[in-house]
Amino acid sequence: MAPALAQAYRRRWWMAGTAALENLFFSAVLLGWGSLLIMLKREGFYSSLCPAENGTNATQGERQHWPSCDQQDEMLNLGFTVGSFLLSATTLPLGILMDRFGPRPLRMVGSACFTASCTLVAVATQDTEALSPLIFLVLSLNGFAGICLTFTSLTLPNMFGNLRSTFMALMIGSYASSAITFPGIKLIYDAGVPFVVIMSTWAGLACLIFLNCALNWPREPFPAPEEVDYARMMKPTGLGLGHKLTGDRFSIHARVVGQRLSQRAPSLEDGAGAFLPAQQPPEKSVPLRKSLCAPIFLWSLLTMGITQLRIIFYMAAMNKMLEFLVTGGQAHGERGARRVARGGRVPWPLTPPPPQRPASCGRRRPRQLLCLLTCPLIGYILDWRIRDCVDAPAGPAAGGRARGRAAAMSTKPRYCRTQKLSNAINAFTLTNLLLVGFGITCLVDSLHLQFVTFVLHTIVRGFFHSACGGLYAAVFPSGHFGTLTGLQSLVSAVVALLQQPLFMAMVGPLRGEPFWVNLGLLLLSLLGFLLPAYLFCYRARVHRELASA
Repeated sequence: MAPALAQAYRRRWWMAGTAALENLFFSAVLLGWGSLLIMLKREGFYSSLCPAENGTNATQGERQHWPSCDQQDEMLNLGFTVGSFLLSATTLPLGILMDRFGPRPLRMVGSACFTASCTLVAVATQDTEALSPLIFLVLSLNGFAGICLTFTSLTLPNMFGNLRSTFMALMIGSYASSAITFPGIKLIYDAGVPFVVIMSTWAGLACLIFLNCALNWPREPFPAPEEVDYARMMKPTGLGLGHKLTGDRFSIHARVVGQRLSQRAPSLEDGAGAFLPAQQPPEKSVPLRKSLCAPIFLWSLLTMGITQLRIIFYMAAMNKMLEFLVTGGQAHGERGARRVARGGRVPWPLTPPPPQRPASCGRRRPRQLLCLLTCPLIGYILDWRIRDCVDAPAGPAAGGRARGRAAAMSTKPRYCRTQKLSNAINAFTLTNLLLVGFGITCLVDSLHLQFVTFVLHTIVRGFFHSACGGLYAAVFPSGHFGTLTGLQSLVSAVVALLQQPLFMAMVGPLRGEPFWVNLGLLLLSLLGFLLPAYLFCYRARVHRELASA
């Protein structure tokens, strides 16, 4: 049932469009945990932990009102902790499995897990007093399914050649924007649709992901454009023109024929079989150990860890920083804290939610769509002028192709390898500049300036993931992409754990003053410029090697 790689290439636009939608509505939906928490409490999950006098079990309309208490919040948030941990901690083993078996089986397993999670929570709503512990399994399956869908979509952009980084940024942007899914579902829930109906419908939609993957995703992984020429898989084959070709198909056909003639000069009597096959001959494999020890990967671990720590601390301490900003740091700022909770004189979207409502809820959630809108920009930077480049002169035949294409464009050829490094330098430099600007705005005591802080935070959160993914896809073999990305995500998650002692220091010895912590993180974020600096030196060395070749 699985299509061949050539068939999948012809369906690449359908696969990319559906993968973006699947990431948006099924991947990191746990980022919208605040809205799901409200719905779970209304359905009575762990309400048995609350005293009966805190609420009433009387039925009004079609919904039953359950008691609510802090013990209930603690248990449900513990389940969220388990699910969110699986959403980030399983990246390394999933990356290793994807490099070995390809994305198809992992994506099918992920869609099956998501279907199971929605089905289980729908079943548990029938008797929440007895089946509340199922929420731990539900959230675990949800987190595992989300990272499976996200990871498997990151190799799909390999089929888009010069637009690979742009489509990778689109996948990451749709993943980061999936936090709007549960707030959207809550709107449907508030309109009167039963929770069990919503979850059952969502489980049925997740089955469509399984069916789409079974019909359109090939068994083999998607090779990088440097490893296989996807254009050669398309008809027409050989030199014959079976019908009239125009536009892009004629350009592809002419380029394929030119490449085959430059690699070999057979006589016309040899026929179509004399030409090279569609796939490039396999190159000498690069050991994974060499990629793991590469300075570019090690510098990226440092940069991504620092950036992740900066972003996570801001998300964790945001409400406390706004409270300190409103109260002016007074020791007894109860009235100011209540103003923050009520949103008094605090401009939208900075209005924090009520005290028992998580910070991820409320009207601020629509800003998550900025990730989807801005991530393609960094992908465009990573793909800048790749179409105008020539291949590196790896041998006499490749040198002939490079000289032929370079003569048609300019006297000085622009090689793909150096151009990709230049684009990565620009992408990381822009991301680090935005990160530094974000750190500076955090230091200024101005509520209105925090609009800019929110926007910069959202943009940077999508940019640095896209820039790192584009760098790995451009520099390292495609067979190492999953392992490298998974290890980077795991290391960044471990570094981000430092936000807890920083938060405790801010609310403890510093008495809520965020200035010194933000200043330290701002100075630490300057180390992020070391990666583009190393890439600059590395590009110069690569350029000298290509020039001597």
